[in-house]
Amino acid sequence: MRLFLFGLLLLWMISPEPLRTEETIAVVTSASFPLKEALSKEELGRIYRRKKLFWESGEKIIPVNLPVAHPLRRRFSGLVLGLLPEEMEAYWNEQYFHGISPPYVLASEEGVLQFVATTPGAIGYVNAAAVNERIHVLLYLPLAVADKLP
Repeated sequence: MRLFLFGLLLLWMISPEPLRTEETIAVVTSASFPLKEALSKEELGRIYRRKKLFWESGEKIIPVNLPVAHPLRRRFSGLVLGLLPEEMEAYWNEQYFHGISPPYVLASEEGVLQFVATTPGAIGYVNAAAVNERIHVLLYLPLAVADKLP
């Protein structure tokens, strides 16, 4: 099993585009969005903490999340923010007093795809297997292979 996972990791490292499976998160915007260069994980963290509010074009950034209990949200939050969604509650309570609201929450990955595809400046995340022509991928976040090892 370890050899298989190592091979999968090696294939991902040499592939120009990560494997599009449920083991990879795709951070997405609209296919028509002008920003086409990759986004760093650090910059993504600033966006989802609402520390970066505007794209370089001047357009307002509208980040969206999945529900707190959604497994993909929990993985995304851990990878990008270093905290689980419920651990961010104190942060958002403090931000509220500065007039900053947390990202919108949408009920499903399909909801994220539809919202991002039709809302200028929106950014969201879905399983990479869900990527389609309506959206543009800014960043792939491979889920840690190491946490699958016994």
